[in-house]
Amino acid sequence: MSLFNLFNKKIILPAKLIRFGKIFTEAGFEAYLVGGAVRDVFLHKKASDWDVATNANPQQVMKLFKFVVPTGIEHGTVTVHFEKEEIEVTTFRTESDYSDGRHPDKIEYANTIYEDLSRRDFTMNAIAVNLSNGKIVDPFKGRKAIKKKLIVTVGNPHERFMEDGLRPVRAIRFASKLNFLIEKYTYSEIFKDEVKEKVKSISVERFRDEFIKIMQSEKPSVGLKLLEESGLLDIFIPEFKICRGCIQSDSRGFHKFDVLDHLFYTCDGAPKDKLMVRLAALFHDIGKPLVKKIIIKDGVETFTFYNHEIEGEKVCRTIMTRLKFSNDQINSVCHLVKEHMFHYQSEWTDAAVRRFIVRIGKENIDDLYDIRLADMYGMWNEAVDIRYSESIKLLIELKDRIKNQLEKQNALTLKDLAVNGRDLMEAGFPSGKELGIILNHLMDCVLEDPQLNSKEALLTIAKKTYR
Repeated sequence: MSLFNLFNKKIILPAKLIRFGKIFTEAGFEAYLVGGAVRDVFLHKKASDWDVATNANPQQVMKLFKFVVPTGIEHGTVTVHFEKEEIEVTTFRTESDYSDGRHPDKIEYANTIYEDLSRRDFTMNAIAVNLSNGKIVDPFKGRKAIKKKLIVTVGNPHERFMEDGLRPVRAIRFASKLNFLIEKYTYSEIFKDEVKEKVKSISVERFRDEFIKIMQSEKPSVGLKLLEESGLLDIFIPEFKICRGCIQSDSRGFHKFDVLDHLFYTCDGAPKDKLMVRLAALFHDIGKPLVKKIIIKDGVETFTFYNHEIEGEKVCRTIMTRLKFSNDQINSVCHLVKEHMFHYQSEWTDAAVRRFIVRIGKENIDDLYDIRLADMYGMWNEAVDIRYSESIKLLIELKDRIKNQLEKQNALTLKDLAVNGRDLMEAGFPSGKELGIILNHLMDCVLEDPQLNSKEALLTIAKKTYR
């Protein structure tokens, strides 16, 4: 899909989109490109999705094209499959009274693109492009807001936010994703109690989806701090509240920030394309306020946070369950939170390295490295200079030793053992839980000495163990 080109008050559209619009024009209808694709034009970004608004009703659209799916026909929306593209087409409409905080109680088809744009949330999302001639329709000065990098509601911010409780969260998501500021009157409205009550009415799934997009922005800390400052974070993830003001920095000078800022900045330091790692980075120290102890010795004050990873894993599971993440996502993130406090030393034996691989799981090793690097970033809100970091040197050493062990293809799981439960039963061992105990013991023996992984040697060990 090619990029759009700007020319004065028109946009040179991709040929495919022009052909799509021509079908509407020849049938006597209007069609406009709207939404994020238009916004992306003025941000000089590549558009990923095409949304079209038209004065044709859904039934008329379905007659114009061969392959149409009624994805949201009750709201005037269908999805057209056109030249290997999926284009969402919605009839011009006006909306009123959002009693459930999400869906309009009444949808009426509108006559003009202006009426349709007037119902949208932010001015940067209320720009349209006529598919027949490329002319820009911008009645609410959305281009001006984009140029100033401002998020401004279409019309009265209180009315827009009271129509849909997700809009304040979307404003923050756009600020984080686009690195924009929220216009002061728009932002101040989010702090109003009435607006917060409307936000509370949205489903956790809708919040979660916006939250994920914030987590995938260049610097999640921008959106996270706006969520905290506005009070919206307390609505959905109140567990973060006790992290604010939980001081970590003592005479040893390990941390510059309190726990909450450290979590936010650790998020920034995690890979943008790894959502599970970013979530683990956000939650990795959330258990610290629950276990913090102050020790004073010889007049020197130090802080301890023993077992914070254990408590953090529990809190993380509670939060992600509440936000209805999948079980696989929850287990993945909680595992990283629980294991992030590993303390590798060069004195580890090869057997200890193998046991570490088994405990963490081969598939999680790289993610755990990323968490550790992000944790270091979050201590000072800047990348660690690897030339002078002993911790980085140890991490690289561990990584090399793990790679060496994996290349040797030693047994690291029960499936890798030279014997299995059937072999043991054929050798005279009874079935039952004792069989599992024996297999786990054999696994321990092979982790300690990989050369023991032969059927003869393991059966000999098994007989001694059973006796």
